[in-house]
Amino acid sequence: QVQLVESGGGLVQAGGSLRLSCAASGGTISGRTVGWFRQAPGKEREFVAGIRWSGSTVYADTAKGRFTITRDNAKDTVYLQMNSLKPEDTAVFYCATDSFWGRVGTSPSEYTYWGQGTQVTVSS
Repeated sequence: QVQLVESGGGLVQAGGSLRLSCAASGGTISGRTVGWFRQAPGKEREFVAGIRWSGSTVYADTAKGRFTITRDNAKDTVYLQMNSLKPEDTAVFYCATDSFWGRVGTSPSEYTYWGQGTQVTVSS
């Protein structure tokens, strides 16, 4: 059973950048779709970006032009590069994956395996 571990979160000023990593263990994410989601206090978990096994990507409107999702199959890791961060990006960020060769789903219910999350805090 694949396990996911996120890292790279932290405190950054508005306009700054962070790169989140999602590393797999106990199984591979090579061949699987991986999505990034975030959840702010009192809000529902929302889709941020996703990447298929082929490398094709999907972004939420709030992420387009600022965030970039990439994958390194040799390292079994997916990255989320976040630039021009805003205070409203403050949230716990989660990566998730599901079956092989799937499409990029934008609903949390479409993903089976989740990491524990990493906190991103953007100060104004």
